[in-house]
Amino acid sequence: MFSLAYSLTDEIEIGEQSYKLDMSFDNIIRLIDMIGDTELDDDIKVETGLEMLIGTSLELDLSTKSKVFHQIFEKAVAQKELKPSLDRQGNPMPESESAKVYSLSQDAEYIYASFMQDYGIDLFEQQGKMHWNKFKALLSGLRNDTKFKEVIQIRTSELPKGKGTEKERQRMSELKKAYELKEE
Repeated sequence: MFSLAYSLTDEIEIGEQSYKLDMSFDNIIRLIDMIGDTELDDDIKVETGLEMLIGTSLELDLSTKSKVFHQIFEKAVAQKELKPSLDRQGNPMPESESAKVYSLSQDAEYIYASFMQDYGIDLFEQQGKMHWNKFKALLSGLRNDTKFKEVIQIRTSELPKGKGTEKERQRMSELKKAYELKEE
């Protein structure tokens, strides 16, 4: 969790074991890309993911490695609660599946330009330095007049309806097509 009251930490405890993590934003983006690669099998993703996060291979069986990797990913990267949300009867709540509005890889140019525009931060100079949680906070705090936020606005806006909006509808439709996310 991001809190101004506490320092950002790169350590996590899973069971009795403490792990030092590489939480630099560029490492986490590569990790997310690797996880999304449909050509890699899950065992390779677990092994590679652990090496990316903790810098070494664990001397554990694959099932245990998988559990450790998923717990680290959920707690440190995705920052989701490991316990599902429950309704009043104690049943797990369904997870909402909202449409993806941006991609860290496909929108990399827009993100880079927006960080330079808004913060004067060169993300290439920050590779290996800027913490993932700082990156996420800065990304979500970008002003609306940055290219990244403009692209998200185009992707999420409704097409105009009603009489006299044909030209604007056509223009927005063309913009939506131009900035549409490709299948990953």
